[in-house]
Amino acid sequence: MNTGLHSINGTQMYCEVRGEGVPRLLLHGFTGSSQDWKLIYPLPPEGVCLIAPDLRGHGRSTNPAGVFTHRQAASDVLALLDSLGVGTFEAIGLSAGGNTLLHMATRRPERVRAMILVSATTHFPDAARALMGRVTIENRSDEEWASMRRSHKFGDVQIRALWRQANAFRDSYDDMNFTPTMLARITARTLIVHGEKDPLYPRAIADELAGGIEGSKLWIVPGGGHVPIFGETSAKFREAAAAFFAAPAGRTGEIVL
Repeated sequence: MNTGLHSINGTQMYCEVRGEGVPRLLLHGFTGSSQDWKLIYPLPPEGVCLIAPDLRGHGRSTNPAGVFTHRQAASDVLALLDSLGVGTFEAIGLSAGGNTLLHMATRRPERVRAMILVSATTHFPDAARALMGRVTIENRSDEEWASMRRSHKFGDVQIRALWRQANAFRDSYDDMNFTPTMLARITARTLIVHGEKDPLYPRAIADELAGGIEGSKLWIVPGGGHVPIFGETSAKFREAAAAFFAAPAGRTGEIVL
C-alpha cells in the first residue's frame, strides 16, 4: 500500500498510508482532510497501518460531479480499499466520516471488524438543518478561509463547493436515514463517542445508535461539543481507541473514560 492519488469512481482520491500491521481506516469530517488525523496520531500505533483518505472534494481529492453524499463516499472508500488490497479492517469515523462508515458497515458488514463512530448520526435533526442553512460563502470569516486554504489544495473554487454542499445538506433526507432495521445489519464491535453538548446531534441520537447496534458501547464526553476528541481530549481518546480495538467483545452499555 502506498500514499498518493488513486483513480476511484471518476475521481482522483488521495490517500495517506502510515505504519505497518492491522489496517485501521481513518475518515475525517466534512470540510476536514486526512491531515486532521495527525493531531490524534502523530505517529502510527505499533502494529497498525493507518489508512487516511481525503473524501471526494476534500484535501487533495477531486470531485468532478460537484455533489457529495455519504452514500457515495462509502462507495468511494470501499473501492479505494479494494485497490489497496485491504479486505477486513477496523475504522474510526468523525462526523461525516462516521456517517460514511455507517453506510459501509450496513452495506458490507463482513468487512468492518470494529469501528469507532465519533459524532455520527442516523439522520439530520432540525437543529443540524438550521445550522447547515446558515452556512454560506458570504458569511465565512477570514480565519475560516485561512483554515480551509491550509487543508484544501485546489483553491477557493474547491472551498466554495464544500460550503455550498454543507448548506445543501439542510434539504437532504434520503442520504442519512438509518432505521433500526438498517442498524441491526452491523456486526462490527462498535464504540460510539458523542459530545454531551453537541450542537448538531443531540444525545438522543447517540442513544439511538447505541440501541440499534447490537453490543455497542457508548462514551458521552462531558461538556464535549461536536467531534470532542481534539485538544485536551486527544490523548484520552487515543488511549480509549487503543483499548477498544485491543479488547474482545464485552458488555453493552455506557462507559466512562
